[in-house]
Amino acid sequence: MRITFIALAIVIFSLVGCSEANKDNPHVSTASGNVSVLPFEFMMDDLDRQRTVRLYLPPDYDSSSQAYSVLYMHDGQNVFDDATSYAGEWGVDETLNHLAQSSALRLIVVAIDNGGDFRMNELSPWENKRFGEAQGKQYMDFIVDVVKPYIDNNYRTLADAQHTGIMGSSMGGLISHYAIHAYPQVFRKAGIFSPSYWYSSQVFEFTQQHKADLKAKLYVMYGDKEGDGMIADTDRMQRQLIVQGHPRSQMMFKRVVGGEHNEKLWRSEFAEAIQWLFAD
Repeated sequence: MRITFIALAIVIFSLVGCSEANKDNPHVSTASGNVSVLPFEFMMDDLDRQRTVRLYLPPDYDSSSQAYSVLYMHDGQNVFDDATSYAGEWGVDETLNHLAQSSALRLIVVAIDNGGDFRMNELSPWENKRFGEAQGKQYMDFIVDVVKPYIDNNYRTLADAQHTGIMGSSMGGLISHYAIHAYPQVFRKAGIFSPSYWYSSQVFEFTQQHKADLKAKLYVMYGDKEGDGMIADTDRMQRQLIVQGHPRSQMMFKRVVGGEHNEKLWRSEFAEAIQWLFAD
């Protein structure tokens, strides 16, 4: 079947648009003062790699004794800082700083950098004939068994599943969908932006066999200019989850008029998604 121009563009963006940051990016850092890069590389023993982790703490973290919910995000280079992003940042720090002033929402955000050339493999638990072996389970085990325990042991977190979320876009949306179903004891909130369900049809079979906790909240968002495949796949997933019995009150499927597969869309929708996911 002939691949449409839009579908091809999404594939290219999945490969390049969220890839490892360009080391020669001349942009000045836009990260807020309450964002830091953790001072050592985390070991991914199962994949024999190291990984940078970035951390956002709420503005009142140092002046309070409060414990906070935690959101884990993929493609960490694109989360806080235009200087490390490939095609623009999400502005998560600026958005959450604003929400901290205008509402009661305060979160810790842990952003795990992507693996550059390994990104497609790490962000899928299912093999793809074109892109190679699946490394998504090892990547998620790294987050669950290495990164999360470090964060919970060194920062004031609400460590239970009810207060722990995961979020990403494109391939990051795919692995976030996997995480909420594969680790129900760890995550009960998932921001699934422009998910790359096209990467493997096994996502539908897996979702049928490994159901998310009925209290889990799933926020699935995509743009109507991301191609017919994106629309068809997300509609199929929505129908499947309804048939499987996941409560409709715990799901939000949003199609954004004029939305394209890029950081502009994901940045513009972050505030609404995060408030819905952590409304409780």
